[in-house]
Amino acid sequence: MHSHITSSRFTRRQALRGLGTVVALPFLESVAPLPVAAATRTQSPPRRLAFVYFPNGAIMDRWNPSGSGADWALSQTLEPLASVRSAVQVIAGLKHDKANANGDGAGDHARANATFLTGAQAYKTAGSDIRVGVSADQVAAEQIGHQSRLPSLELSCDRVRQSGHCDSGYSCAYQYNLSWRNESTPMTPEVNPRSVFERLFGGMNPATTAERRARQLTTRRSVLDFVLESARDLSRQACDSDRQKLDQYLESVRATERRIEQAEQMSAELPDDAGPAGIPESYREYVRVMYDLMVLAFQTDTTRIATFLLAHDGSNRRFNDLGITSGHHEMSHHRNDPNLVSSLEQIDRFYVEQFSYFLQKMQATEDVGGSLLDQSMIVYGCAISDGNRHRHNNLPVLLAGGGGGTLRPGRYVRPEGNVPACNLYVSLLQRMGVDVEQFGDSTDSFELI
Repeated sequence: MHSHITSSRFTRRQALRGLGTVVALPFLESVAPLPVAAATRTQSPPRRLAFVYFPNGAIMDRWNPSGSGADWALSQTLEPLASVRSAVQVIAGLKHDKANANGDGAGDHARANATFLTGAQAYKTAGSDIRVGVSADQVAAEQIGHQSRLPSLELSCDRVRQSGHCDSGYSCAYQYNLSWRNESTPMTPEVNPRSVFERLFGGMNPATTAERRARQLTTRRSVLDFVLESARDLSRQACDSDRQKLDQYLESVRATERRIEQAEQMSAELPDDAGPAGIPESYREYVRVMYDLMVLAFQTDTTRIATFLLAHDGSNRRFNDLGITSGHHEMSHHRNDPNLVSSLEQIDRFYVEQFSYFLQKMQATEDVGGSLLDQSMIVYGCAISDGNRHRHNNLPVLLAGGGGGTLRPGRYVRPEGNVPACNLYVSLLQRMGVDVEQFGDSTDSFELI
C-alpha cells in the first residue's frame, strides 16, 4: 500500500499513513496546507494537561523548599529539578479531605488513589458496586477530547486489577486507577509500552495493523519503514528548519520503538507474572519509556490530556537498583527510624529524577509558540503527605509548565491554611478551555498568577 500525507480533521497536525500505520507529525508550517498554516498563526497553540501520581507520600521535611515566592531554593529531594527549576511551581498547603476516613475506617491508600483526581469519597466496597466520581482529566476529555485523535491517554507502571479486595475492604479498582469516566467506570490504564506505541502509531483498521505488525516481526522492520516513502517526499518539500525538526522527531520515534523492542527481547514481566512482553526489567527504564511515549503523544497532538500512575498507593516495590531491598510501603511506616527515612528520601528523589527527565524532554521539544513544556500544565503529586501517619493535607505537589503563558512558574507557592486540591484542578481545567466552576470538593479556583 502506498503511504501518503494527510491532514487530520481533528488537529492542525499532519500524519504519514501506511499499512496499518499512522505516524502523526509535529506541526511543520512549511508543508502545512495553507488554511492550516494560516490558522496556526492566528490561533493559540493547543495546551496539554497531565497528572502524574507517585505512591506512599514523601519525607516532607526533605521535600519542602526553603524560602517562598520567587525567592526559594530547591530541597534535597527536589534537587534533580535544577535544570528545569524555572518551569516548575512547588505548591504547598493542598489537601484531599475525601481521602480521610470520614467514618469509613482504614483504607487510606485506596482512598488516596481514588480521591486524587476525583475529589470524591470512595464508597467502601470490595464488590462490583464501586462508586467514586468523575476525574478531572475526564471532565476535560468530555468537553475538549474531540479536538485530538485520542480524547485522553491513561498510563501506568502497575499491572491492572479491576476487582477483588486490596486495601482494608476497598476494591482493587480504586487503587489501580487514577482516571474515572463516571463514578463507577475507571479508565483502564495501558501498562505495556508496546500497546501504547501501537495506540499512537497503529492504523484505524485493527486487521491491517495486525498484518503490518506480523510483517514487522518476520522482517524486523521499524514502523517507520511503512511510511518511509512519504516521509522522504515530505522532507524534500520542507524548509531546512522543518526538515531538521522532522528528522529529530522520526529519530525519537525510532529510538522509543527500539527500546520497546529490546524489552520484548528480554521478555521481562510485571510483578506476579502478570505483564506481557515489552516491559523493561529496569523500573527506571520502564518509567522513562512511558514518559517518552507521553511526550510523543503531546508533540503530535494525538492527545492533549494524559494521566500516569507510576505505582499504586500502598505499592511495596523494592528498589534494588538503589540498594534498597525492603518494600516501599513497609518502609513508609518509618516511625522516624533514620535508616528508613534515608531510604525513603532516596526513593522520593528517584521519582523526582524521572519526572525531571520528562520535563527536560518536554522543554527540549519545539512546539508552536515555544516549547512543549511552555504549552503544558503537568501536576505531579500524591494524595498522602506523611506516609507514616497517612496524612492527606500539606500534600507534596508540583505544577510544571507555562500553560500557554497563563502560569507563572519558577516559584514556591504557600497559601494560608489548607486548600482543596480540587481548587487547583478547577483553575487548570479553565485554562484548558473547559467550562467548569466547581469540581469535586472545590471551594473556589486557585490563584496561579
